[in-house]
Amino acid sequence: MQKKRIRDYGIVIGRMRPGRRNAITDVPGVKVGQVTVKDETHRTGVTVIVPGADNAFTNKYTAAGYVHNGFGKSAGLVQIGELGTLETPVALTNTLNVGLVWDGLVQYTVDRCRAEGVKVTSVNPVVGECNDSCLSDITVRAVTQADVLAAIAGADEEFEEGDVGAGAGTVCYGLKGGIGSASRILKIGGKEYTVGVLVQSNFGSTVDLTIGGVPVGERILKLRKTKNDMAVSRQDQGSIMTVLATDLPVSSRQLYRIIRRTGVGIARTGAYSGHGSGEVMIGFTTANRVPKDAGLGSVAGGNGDAGSPAAAGGSGCMGGPATAYDSGLLLTQTVIHEDLINKVFQAAAEAANEAILNSMVCAERAVGLDGKIYYSLAEFLPECMQR
Repeated sequence: MQKKRIRDYGIVIGRMRPGRRNAITDVPGVKVGQVTVKDETHRTGVTVIVPGADNAFTNKYTAAGYVHNGFGKSAGLVQIGELGTLETPVALTNTLNVGLVWDGLVQYTVDRCRAEGVKVTSVNPVVGECNDSCLSDITVRAVTQADVLAAIAGADEEFEEGDVGAGAGTVCYGLKGGIGSASRILKIGGKEYTVGVLVQSNFGSTVDLTIGGVPVGERILKLRKTKNDMAVSRQDQGSIMTVLATDLPVSSRQLYRIIRRTGVGIARTGAYSGHGSGEVMIGFTTANRVPKDAGLGSVAGGNGDAGSPAAAGGSGCMGGPATAYDSGLLLTQTVIHEDLINKVFQAAAEAANEAILNSMVCAERAVGLDGKIYYSLAEFLPECMQR
């Protein structure tokens, strides 16, 4: 059965138009795969964002990373910051499973490159995490390499939200958190582009939860006059992983600016990035691809599929090749003018805000290892939204 998302409750976030799925997979070529591990002591899993159909290792994605608050154990961000490229899918999991999921991405890349005759001497897997120890025995490290490979193999444009994959055991604003997504469409030069966001929500204090300016968290606490059956978070702690995808022709520097605006969407839900919370943003574009080696020719961006060598000076902003080599050595890129970037900032903020709320309303009630109940936000809507 299709889960109700935040718009199904009559709550519209922002002013920009969402994509057809209102998800990160509205960006052409992007797919999401998940494996969930649930039993008596585990509510955890892995969520993988696959940026495109071809090999990211040989044809890298222009990318950026930003750490707003660094209480986290993510992998791969240092090289993204240095080189501005992404060469594997992006995986999300729990804190103590980062190493095993990293190993799964290495094996996936090695296997694919071996099949394509590509030599691999180093690879930079990107893994984000949230701590799901309230609902799962995190020390067992239940997510395996096989789970990572299965998530990649099963990646699709349609995917489940809520308490699934890496969001199976997360808690957000003292309620059940999870995986959520949203997208926004914008037009530049007569062509439509997409900004999509996926979050793994695991942060915030109940009293601070705000939806469209309404103090929903305060109302939830008042509604539940007996709070001993509710796991109320009294501090902004936990973490949130935010992954942004777009097909806009932008540079790594511009992406860095754009992904930071997802923090605006996080703040609109009431968070203030507390000491114990880790806010990490990762972004990539399917335009402006970067071949692994100089002299190999270029691959036009757009949908993650391999393209033919492009002529120098291609007009990526208008739908032509966004990446080209001059004599096979000089890499050139077409990027949007900075004067146009405000609408991209707005798209990032709105999509992040809505993705968080989707992660919460799509999640079902769960019981923690200590017996505490983590309710779904859906149980308090629309009652707590009344003006």
